[in-house]
Order: sequence, then C-alpha cells, then structure tokens
Amino acid sequence: MLDLRFSEAELAAQRDHIVDFIASTVDDAGADGAVLGLSGGVDSTTTAYLAVDALGTENVYGLILPAEVSSEENMSDAERVAETLGIDYDVVEIGGIVGSIVDAIPGAERDTLAVGNARARVRGVVNYYVANEENYLVLGTGNRAEAMTGYFTKYGDQAVDCNPIGNLYKQQVRQLAAYLGAPEDLAEKTATAGLWADQTDEQELGVDYDTIDAVVALHIAGDASTSATARELGVEERVVERVRGLYERSEHKRRMPPAPEPLSL
Repeated sequence: MLDLRFSEAELAAQRDHIVDFIASTVDDAGADGAVLGLSGGVDSTTTAYLAVDALGTENVYGLILPAEVSSEENMSDAERVAETLGIDYDVVEIGGIVGSIVDAIPGAERDTLAVGNARARVRGVVNYYVANEENYLVLGTGNRAEAMTGYFTKYGDQAVDCNPIGNLYKQQVRQLAAYLGAPEDLAEKTATAGLWADQTDEQELGVDYDTIDAVVALHIAGDASTSATARELGVEERVVERVRGLYERSEHKRRMPPAPEPLSL
C-alpha cells in the first residue's frame, strides 16, 4: 500500500504548522479558546493534543456526548484523553434530545441513518451552545480521507469553525498522534463515528482507510488513471471506482449551499 507517512522532520513541521493555525484562527476571531467533541478516537485525540499545544490547557474545553449507542470503552477513552491533557470537560447525554426530536415528528420511523445523522447534528448544536457561552471556537476533528469521501454528516460533525487536521490522511493522523505522545491504543484504534450500535467507519465505507488514503492521493488528488491506481495498489479497479464514487456523490458536502446564478435584469 502507498506509504504517505511523514519523515521525522516533516512531522515536526506539521505539528508546528497546525499549532500555529489553531492559535491564529482563534486569535483572528477574537475568541478566548476552543471547544471540541471528544469521542475517544484518534482524530479527536490528535486534535485535542494540538489544541492544548496551541492554546494551553486552560483555554481548551472538551465535550463528551454519548448516546445510547455509544460504547463505554469509547467514552472512557474520551475521558482519559481529557484527564491526561488536564483540560476541563463535561459529559452530556444526548439520547434524550435526539429522542425528543424524533418523537416530535409525526410518523417518524426511526430510520437508522436519519437517527444517526440527528445524533451528529445534536452534537454540533451542543458544541456551539458551549462555544457561544464561552466565546470559544469549535474545532473540527475530520481528516482528509473523510472529507474527500463525504464521510461526515452535513451540518453535523462538520458544523465547525475550522478543521486543524483536515489536510492529513488517516495514516498521517495516526502517525502524528503517536508523535504527540497520545496513547498507542488510541492512535491505532478502529475508527467509528458512533452513529449507531457496532458501527465502524471502514465497514460502512466498504474500503479500509489505508486504501482510501492511497486512492485519494494517487487518483483523486493526483492524476493516475483508475487502472494505473489499481495496479500500483494491488487492488481491483472496482475498489478505486468505489472511492471515486464516494468522492463524486459527496461533492455537495464540500461546497457552500448553492444559489441560482444572478439574473442580469
């Protein structure tokens, strides 16, 4: 598989670059700090470590937002990250909020995807409520593989003010997490969006993250053809086509809401 990992010097440069980005983004907005959701996964863990480096422990606030489908292990890991970093955090159960939304809609059938996306959007609302009260910005925790495949909830987990690790491939996030001193078990943990019980990212996407990273780098961000990418990675062309399809179908998620072209009257 394509190796996208950084050299030691590149890791240091990436860390400094992202830390500067967080600090300047918060400063430019006239904000006093940043809030982020902690899931116990590698993306939010890495973002939290970078935020503390940029802003100090006293200016970073974590929110752990479990629902009934959240695993105890993930929530425990999220608390471990906050306590290790020494940042203030709260645990806010969102199941009742989501249930109230669904119950308020006549005839709602509790479709798994619809309810899962509602969970992501409620988490965004809670993040912004705290951010507004504290004059903080909301930090996103999405990576490049997720962005390019549309693996996020529109106006949910990407309802944020900035994405500090948004340009990093998943394998680079894992590498940076280890470089920053995050626990090894979190750096290598199986990714899950926590939208429904026993959900994992790679199972839902149908492709593992290393392959997604490589296809995005070679075929979508790069100029390699489908067949050349498949040969280079030792995968079937249908795998490359699947990632390409995820990218094309999610284009609307990466754009501002469209409006008609103005008429010349």
